[in-house]
Amino acid sequence: MKKAFTMIELVFVIVVLGILAGVAIPKLAVTRDDAMLVKGKSQVAAIRSGIALQKSKRLLEGNTTALTLDTNTTTAEGQELFKNVLDYPIISKNADGHWMKTTTGYSFKILGQTIPFTYNAATGFTCDTTNSSTGTNCKSLTQ
Repeated sequence: MKKAFTMIELVFVIVVLGILAGVAIPKLAVTRDDAMLVKGKSQVAAIRSGIALQKSKRLLEGNTTALTLDTNTTTAEGQELFKNVLDYPIISKNADGHWMKTTTGYSFKILGQTIPFTYNAATGFTCDTTNSSTGTNCKSLTQ
């Protein structure tokens, strides 16, 4: 007598694997989005902390020149962003979970939506939480 799996046993295993995949894959996609949000939130906190550190350092030195976040003037991918306030700059990339330099400041892309950020010495590094289309994700990144 040969020892092997019957066709019914194989079909049963395939059905069980299909059910498990149907349950697990959507959960993994949500986890990835949450991870990108947490990554962006921690980067915003690091940038704000770096700005505060540089302002304090300049105050102690008696330096009154305006703080710039980086020396980058191009909006292309692969540029070092926030080089003047972070020990390790963020490399720009036009994709979800990444930063880009814009003509008016910076942007963070999450869930296919681009969240614009600006830096002003008086108000700090901020995004518009009242914007009807990007305000919710802006709040998630900054609060």
